[in-house]
Amino acid sequence: MITDAHRFRGRKGLAYLHKKGAVIRVQGASLKFVENSKRSSYRAAVVVSKKVHKSAVVRNRIRRRIYEQLRLQMQNEVAVDMAIMVYDDGFATMPAETVQTAVRQLLDKAGLLHG
Repeated sequence: MITDAHRFRGRKGLAYLHKKGAVIRVQGASLKFVENSKRSSYRAAVVVSKKVHKSAVVRNRIRRRIYEQLRLQMQNEVAVDMAIMVYDDGFATMPAETVQTAVRQLLDKAGLLHG
């Protein structure tokens, strides 16, 4: 899991992100991101709708898996706000390497990975 410093608090930040953010899409997920010069590190949210799966257990499993990949792949010095929207319930059961590849593709297309 990512730390509290890397999570969104309140709705204003997400509202700004949805209004001004750029979108990157891959199979089953999309990344919306915007630069944030007021922060020194990134903030992230993972959004999984009830339309993806009715069970909260499955939606939370998808969230946890994606947050873990963000924790492993993101650099703290990147000052960006981002939200990953998941559209496929396959993220709950697919192998960890596939989840890692999907998250890496999103971050790489957005130019948020260094090195």
